[in-house]
Amino acid sequence: MRIARLVASDAPQYRELMLEAYEKSADAFTSTAEERAREPLAWWEKRIAGADGLSESFGAFEDTSLVGTIALEYSSKPKTRHSALVIGMYVVPAYRGRGAAKALLQTAVGAVQARPEIRGFRLTVTEGNEPAIRLYSANGFVAWGTEPQAIRTGAGFKGKVHMSLLLPRKATAA
Repeated sequence: MRIARLVASDAPQYRELMLEAYEKSADAFTSTAEERAREPLAWWEKRIAGADGLSESFGAFEDTSLVGTIALEYSSKPKTRHSALVIGMYVVPAYRGRGAAKALLQTAVGAVQARPEIRGFRLTVTEGNEPAIRLYSANGFVAWGTEPQAIRTGAGFKGKVHMSLLLPRKATAA
């Protein structure tokens, strides 16, 4: 298995993988498969790596098949551009427990560390998704609160656990 930065030509495969994610792990996401299926390919290309530099994604590949992904969003706002947002983390069930998620997360951390202005990560995990919470916790993320009734699922409302990872950086003025 190899981890690589996704590029525009990966968009069709990325779209297919994420639509699977929205179906098979519906409670993990705030979007639905139906709403994302309506997005044009250009939307997926921008999510992978927008020309504005405010997004980037990485994929876990088995041969040429995309079996996992993680996406990052960066803010353009001066007061929030110091923080990256983790979105769209997913690994195909058959590849879970084989190190793909950890490798994707560590690659994302490396990408963020290469941006000196970024001081940390933010993400949310649906309450009850213990494997994801364990993965993030084992990699330094700290849970700091839960938003109650953050999403409506087939089984009712579920909260979103907010987690952060602060990166060690040298102090700078402002």
